[in-house]
Amino acid sequence: MEKEQNNPIFLENEKEANHYSCRCLQVMGMIAALAWVLNLLDVFIVPPMVMNVGMPVCIFSFLLPTLLRPRMARLGGHFKYLVMGCCILGITVLSVAIPKHTVLAWIAPVLLSCHYYSRRLTAITLAASVVCLNAAGVAGMFVGEGDPNLIEAFHMADAVITPEILREAVLFFLLPRSAILVGMAFVCITVAKRTRSLLEKQAADSAARQRIETELSVATQIQADMLPRIFPAFPERREFDIYASMTPAKEVGGDFYDFFLVDNDHLAMVIADVSGKGVPAALFMVIAKTLLKNAVQMGASPKEALEKVNNQLCENNEAEMFVTVWLGIYEIPTGRLTAANAGHEYPAIRRAGGQFELFKDRHGFVLAGLENARYKEYEMEIGVGDTLFLYTDGVAEATDGANVLYGTDRMLAALNQGQALEPEALLRHVKADIDRFAGAAPQFDDITMLAIQRKDAGAN
Repeated sequence: MEKEQNNPIFLENEKEANHYSCRCLQVMGMIAALAWVLNLLDVFIVPPMVMNVGMPVCIFSFLLPTLLRPRMARLGGHFKYLVMGCCILGITVLSVAIPKHTVLAWIAPVLLSCHYYSRRLTAITLAASVVCLNAAGVAGMFVGEGDPNLIEAFHMADAVITPEILREAVLFFLLPRSAILVGMAFVCITVAKRTRSLLEKQAADSAARQRIETELSVATQIQADMLPRIFPAFPERREFDIYASMTPAKEVGGDFYDFFLVDNDHLAMVIADVSGKGVPAALFMVIAKTLLKNAVQMGASPKEALEKVNNQLCENNEAEMFVTVWLGIYEIPTGRLTAANAGHEYPAIRRAGGQFELFKDRHGFVLAGLENARYKEYEMEIGVGDTLFLYTDGVAEATDGANVLYGTDRMLAALNQGQALEPEALLRHVKADIDRFAGAAPQFDDITMLAIQRKDAGAN
């Protein structure tokens, strides 16, 4: 059993080869019908009985695979043997009737078999063609039109087939024709082998691509599981409402967000964007996210956490990757936010009763870009009803079909259109607005957003 029997690429190729072969046999059936008509017009000198018996058999043989095509799936891998058998049988009958006009037709079965890229099928087809060619040549000496190369009579009624004529016909005509057929067959097989090797490479590449896609699917799930995605995140806390989302541009992304309780009164929030995309960015993202969380949980302030993690990421950073980070620690009872920005986008804030505006905080250098870099903290108050919106550059740099940027102005307009919405609905509204703007244009960068709104703890 050949290895391609269960390979989808080879199975699809065999299906297409079956359809192609059926069309070729239909053309050969039309040629046989034309020969029948020409014989009625005395173009050939084949006895009418031979043509009236042989041509229906010949035409039926050529058309039988087409008639059985609806059952091709049921016949499975045996259908190609039926096609080759019908092709050889039809040419054999045609060669018995008009042998001198069908010499080149014997290459047809081998040519068709090569489209299946099956060595076994081609070998069987070649062997059957050589046998039937010789059988048809001998039979054609006694019936049909006859071949003047094999016999000296002009008309079969005048032919005298002696053992000497039969021997010479076999030695000097049938065997050389068989040798030429074998030679042409090997040329066809050589070309088919080249095509087959390309098909095998395609099958191997397809299997490798499928394996990579499976692994990427697992990586996508692992990455999604690393980010907080159960909402409401803190259902027992009525002091605030927080929601975040990430839409990667590829199977895995370099953006990430995180939020977690440092203690009962402090909530840490992180949003970051790793340089590059795909698997390398995702791996760097895992490292950066883990280091940042560990630093904050060990009691570091935003400034201290960024400086510590920056030096850790600079070690052995031969890939020269970097990450922009906004890190804030929110004091839940008072609404005071202490934050530091490592080259990330400006946050946007909406005061109660107001509109969203960019908060142009102090930028530091990106993490993993410069060892011993220093960062500055800043503080801001988040009052009851205020909403803080954080995002990565995939939001502002989303493009439409004309390569026009979405921009922060459109982002602020979308935020203000949904300013009365809760964080989850607000983020969905902004994402929908980005999608409307981009239209059918592909997404080139990860789109990550986080929003937190301070609530009145005493309100129901």
